Amino acid sequence: MINRRDFIKNSGLVMGSSAVSTPIFRAVAETKKKTLRVGLIGCGGRGTGAVFQALAADPDVRVTALADIFEDNLTNTLSALKQKYGDRIAVTERTSFLGFDAYEKLIKSKVDVVLLCTPPNFRPAHLALAVKEGKHVFCEKPVAVDIPGLHEVEAAIKLAKEKKLCLVSGFCFRYSLPNREIISRVHDGAIGDIKAISSFRHGGELSYKERQPEWNDLTYQLRNWYYYQRYSGDMIVEQTIHSIDYMSWILNNELPQKVTATGGRQSRPWNKYGNVYDHFTVEYEYGNGFRSFHFGRQQNGTTPRNTVEAMGTKGYINVGINTNYEIFGDQPWRNTERLNNMYQTQHDELFKAIKEKQVINDGDFMVQSTLMAIWGRLSAYSGRTLSHDEVIHSEEVLGPPVEDYHWDMKIDELTIPRPGHYKFT
Repeated sequence: MINRRDFIKNSGLVMGSSAVSTPIFRAVAETKKKTLRVGLIGCGGRGTGAVFQALAADPDVRVTALADIFEDNLTNTLSALKQKYGDRIAVTERTSFLGFDAYEKLIKSKVDVVLLCTPPNFRPAHLALAVKEGKHVFCEKPVAVDIPGLHEVEAAIKLAKEKKLCLVSGFCFRYSLPNREIISRVHDGAIGDIKAISSFRHGGELSYKERQPEWNDLTYQLRNWYYYQRYSGDMIVEQTIHSIDYMSWILNNELPQKVTATGGRQSRPWNKYGNVYDHFTVEYEYGNGFRSFHFGRQQNGTTPRNTVEAMGTKGYINVGINTNYEIFGDQPWRNTERLNNMYQTQHDELFKAIKEKQVINDGDFMVQSTLMAIWGRLSAYSGRTLSHDEVIHSEEVLGPPVEDYHWDMKIDELTIPRPGHYKFT
């Protein structure tokens, strides 16, 4: 019989650092300036939401720089910000950065906090530079799309710890108050020894932008980056990773020993919507017979479901994300409090920590959860059961480095993976 609480002492990070299940706070020296200057990299929907949340988190936040590869994204975000926040928006023509090198110009400008909200293939390089330049960071999930990128992120996290910089991840479930309460009770033994966990993230298709006459091939792909392996890492890495992160959180960020996954493309036509799958099923095997299971799909007209369940020797939990949070068994409990805005709480805690000379560093678990999602994708693509040692030594790189991006470059032409034919490297 496996005692999950015993694994707290032994759980480790993906490639050697210590894992954490909640933010770590510790006193550090910090700037005495009252104003916190914020720069946003990636002015799409998630980025725009993040910068509004940063402004709502602290009245001393000022947005001083924006960066994007698309001028309309930047212009629309800037207009919306000025309309609501007026003189708290200090973005000028000189601090409106466009192009594939815009991230570098913004990070090297006079900002204190950087919000990283681009497609995740750019995340490792952006995070590495932000930490090198001594910036506090809000970093959307996932943090990489392949294992070499994940190694780069781990190095940046190590440096962030040395520099005592705040690093808050986009794994928003960990900033939900009822999630924190139910996880705390599970870790305190409310359901006994955990015997099995499952998570479901079933939903419809994502948004899609039809090609416009003025777009070239790369513009079209980057406007629809969700549908391409190079930029998103596929749906399991880009979206349903939230559910995988929740399962990892329950297990105190313990890593499985091996992973077996299936997936495919049933509903999407093969000549449109890029080269990603529309469903995955993953078994994570931890040894001694214990397993957790993840189910994800993006298919219109199907029954939606966004749940996490864990069975223990003394009870079980049933979590419906943003709906119900319950424990059944010897120590029953259900959430009766109003739900907090977990996206806002991420920024509230980030800016509070900076102002109070504290540090939050979510780096360990954001790397680990990204690893577990990539691991599931590689197993499903290849049709192979993959061990931990095999996956962390994967050399597959889905796209070129950031510095090689330009508008006439070769686009993502990866084929839709066929298990048994796709070669794991």
